[in-house]
Amino acid sequence: MNLKTTHLNETYQFDSLKELFAKANEEKSGDRLAGVAAESVQERIAAKTVLSDILLQDIRENPLLSPEEDEVSRVIEGEMNETVYEAVKQWSVAELREHILSTDTSGEDIKRISRGLNSEMIAAVAKLMSNLDLVHAANKLEILTKCNITIGQKGTLASRLQPNHPTDSVEGMLASLREGLSYGSGDAVIGINPVEESVESVKRMLHATKDFMNEWEIPSQNCVLAHVNAQMKAMEQGAPADMIFQSIAGTERANKSFGINAELLREANNLAKTMGTGTGPQRLYFETGQGSELSAEAHEGIDQLTLESRNYGFARHYDPFIVNTVVGFIGPEYLYNTKQVIRAGLEDHFMGKMHLLPMGVDICYTNHMKADQNDMEDLGVLLSTAGVNFVIATPMGDDCMLNYQSMSFHDIATLRETFGHRPSPEYETWLEKMGIMENGRLTAAAGDPTIFLK
Repeated sequence: MNLKTTHLNETYQFDSLKELFAKANEEKSGDRLAGVAAESVQERIAAKTVLSDILLQDIRENPLLSPEEDEVSRVIEGEMNETVYEAVKQWSVAELREHILSTDTSGEDIKRISRGLNSEMIAAVAKLMSNLDLVHAANKLEILTKCNITIGQKGTLASRLQPNHPTDSVEGMLASLREGLSYGSGDAVIGINPVEESVESVKRMLHATKDFMNEWEIPSQNCVLAHVNAQMKAMEQGAPADMIFQSIAGTERANKSFGINAELLREANNLAKTMGTGTGPQRLYFETGQGSELSAEAHEGIDQLTLESRNYGFARHYDPFIVNTVVGFIGPEYLYNTKQVIRAGLEDHFMGKMHLLPMGVDICYTNHMKADQNDMEDLGVLLSTAGVNFVIATPMGDDCMLNYQSMSFHDIATLRETFGHRPSPEYETWLEKMGIMENGRLTAAAGDPTIFLK
């Protein structure tokens, strides 16, 4: 491999593919905190120049974290389709980018080559793309999945309804749930982050949501986002869970800090298939976010974009129903400001779709980050254009339990109306039955949670 280039009479030499990958990234505070970022714009341009000529074969044969050392690497390597890889391995990263963006390349064409690409190859091409490139490429891909209903159809925008409560009050949770449903949110999942991750708390929330869904015949999925072990125990004790959730990371050591490994996730998937209330075939929900490996001190010297792509390679093995990145949740140490959050959101969505994942985004920020709600609305517009499968919605865009800002139920309705997007078809039929929607638009009855008190 050639890891050297000259720009304006200055020579830039990169010592390894790992260093080259990191320095080809757009500016991220997390990479700087990890000590792997480019020192200047000029060095970043030089790194992109060198990376563009690297062959896909070079990337596979020089792993940033070898399968002998790391379980995530082994899972990713095991997913490679050798026939497809043989057809593309002599492509440069620049040629892969041109192929993906070409007018003559369809979404189905991209899907065919995806199985011959590993996560580092997908990360590499993302580093060479502009924001518009990331939007255009992701929009080509339609990724359909089914738990109780099917989501991801072109022209739709699904949402996770997140009715969190700071004391895990069932009545408080149901109040938020009623409001969200009245605005048409909730087709991707009704998903609750519990304050207390005990088995009894998880069971209480699962029963409450499932009882409500059954009473109103809501065609969606329920999930309580506790640790996978608590969910499995709750399910074994008869709790009605449509899906099992878990946060994942891009290295084995980071996953260990979450208390998980590949075998545990396989057990969870099998349990969801045998004891869960979801009809399937997909029954898992994964959550990711750039910077999680660094916060766990388990980044292995790899940049956060590449680690995020490895998340998706790991997730792909389990065929999940939904995956989302909580793009601005971890904090300014990893994504400092609006520009970095927007860039990361577009990168994550593109890389997830390139792994053929049903990709969603929690369009969010913490209050100590240099961002505001207008910035999140900007990212919502960009992701809607990019064909995001779903986004997360909280009451008034303010999660009173997790203490961060996201999108509101109103925002989801506005994005749908602005872009002519619809809810998932089965969910839209139910909304019409409830008088909340008609001909793809909310009715005068929308926004009235007392519909669900009658």
